Amino acid sequence: MPDFVGAVDQGTTSTRFMIFDHGGNEVARHQLEHEQILPRAGWVEHNPTEIWERTRAVIETALNRADLTASDLAALGITNQRETTLVWNRRTGRPYYNAIVWQDTRTDRIAAALDRDGRGDVIRRRAGLPPATYFSGGKIQWILENVDGVRAAAEAGDALFGNTDTWLLWNLTGGPDGGVHVTDPTNASRTMLMDLETLDWDDELLSFFGVPRAMLPEIKPSSHPGLYGVTRAAGPLGGEVPLSGDLGDQQAATVGQVCFAPGEAKNTYGTGNFLLLNTGQELVRSEHGLLTTVCYRFGDDKPVYALEGSIAVTGSAVQWLRDQLGIISGAAQSEALARQVDDNGGVYFVPAFSGLFAPYWRSDARGAIVGLSRYNTNAHLARATLESICYQTRDVVEAMQQDSGVVLDVLRVDGGVTANDLCMQLQADILGVPVSKPVVSETTALGAAYAAGLAVGFWSSTEELRSNWQEDRRWEPGWSDGQRSRGYAGWRKAVTRTLGWVDVD
Repeated sequence: MPDFVGAVDQGTTSTRFMIFDHGGNEVARHQLEHEQILPRAGWVEHNPTEIWERTRAVIETALNRADLTASDLAALGITNQRETTLVWNRRTGRPYYNAIVWQDTRTDRIAAALDRDGRGDVIRRRAGLPPATYFSGGKIQWILENVDGVRAAAEAGDALFGNTDTWLLWNLTGGPDGGVHVTDPTNASRTMLMDLETLDWDDELLSFFGVPRAMLPEIKPSSHPGLYGVTRAAGPLGGEVPLSGDLGDQQAATVGQVCFAPGEAKNTYGTGNFLLLNTGQELVRSEHGLLTTVCYRFGDDKPVYALEGSIAVTGSAVQWLRDQLGIISGAAQSEALARQVDDNGGVYFVPAFSGLFAPYWRSDARGAIVGLSRYNTNAHLARATLESICYQTRDVVEAMQQDSGVVLDVLRVDGGVTANDLCMQLQADILGVPVSKPVVSETTALGAAYAAGLAVGFWSSTEELRSNWQEDRRWEPGWSDGQRSRGYAGWRKAVTRTLGWVDVD
């Protein structure tokens, strides 16, 4: 068997390709950003063709850097930004419209209408999700209703829907020339269209959004031998490699963090924050603003479920300081600036740019900076930005404890923001539990590689994967209980100031 496994990690701001060895160690990588298209306030789009071109480029470059070819890869896995919605023509491969990104809020009226007439309760019960702009179903409906020719093409079977995993799988396996139209339960569970118990598209949910079933990909397990076919020799790999793993990015990070036992949790810090708690084969329905989702399904095993707290804006708040305000030149500078002060100086920043996700689910919220006085400087704002990442995480942890009864004894973390030492120390302080980062911080790509490698026998079991995990750094809480309580009370007060800012019909 070949010595390596590859993983495509198609994220919100960039696409990377990583190659791992049997020990789960990184062998090579390449990464390219893609354009963030912002046509109107609240609208966020990506160019699907650019994403496919970037994917081809990162695969080819990473292989060349490692002096490897397709024959050196035992399998290929894919992980992706979830909920981001693409519709394209099956015959030509051309997208009908830009990808509508998970952060996009143009479907707020669709989501609000679902709750007004009771359909929202059906979605919560069957799909495990609240009606929200976040998920794919409303985005598909918007494209069907607003882009000329798509409705007719969908009803004729010519228009295909997919999140970016499906788009890449289709292209990697041939595109218009026999491309495979598939997804896995972790991605399908983010659409408001799949029944969590049957793991199949639900006709009543489809009717709520007017989505023809013919548009939808086949749902197959997240890891299975030969599941998605093989790459085309004419593609970026230059040879046939089994496509045997597919996981939405946050579930992939959960696998990469080897959270295989009920009660184990991880938090990924990226564009947003996503905290997942493995609940095993038990489907736990949240009563405190969390999502019930599929964690993974390996082969013919029963699905494993999770509770998820999804936070829209965390790392992207730091990007906002850089790109919109210009008070830092790069993400790393946020830590140096924030270290110039000992506390937030009474300033709280609630970055509700796309409304508030878990546990509030308020699309009428918008960002607010509160508590300002003439005393405050850009350093206080930088620190308040880092604290906002941590306070939003605490909101989710509190809800998770209420839903599951699980009290965390440690929080496993990954993602780009974990390079910020001050932010991770603040996270431990604000939560009051240790924070632990693994040696391989890119756990999203690693989880996709694990899913693909398990399917073809490159790794024998999840227990073997556990032996690969090693801690790189641990942060212990340093705040007193009183300091922690006062800080969190200020945060909750600041959140109330963001609510009801936008009128949603």
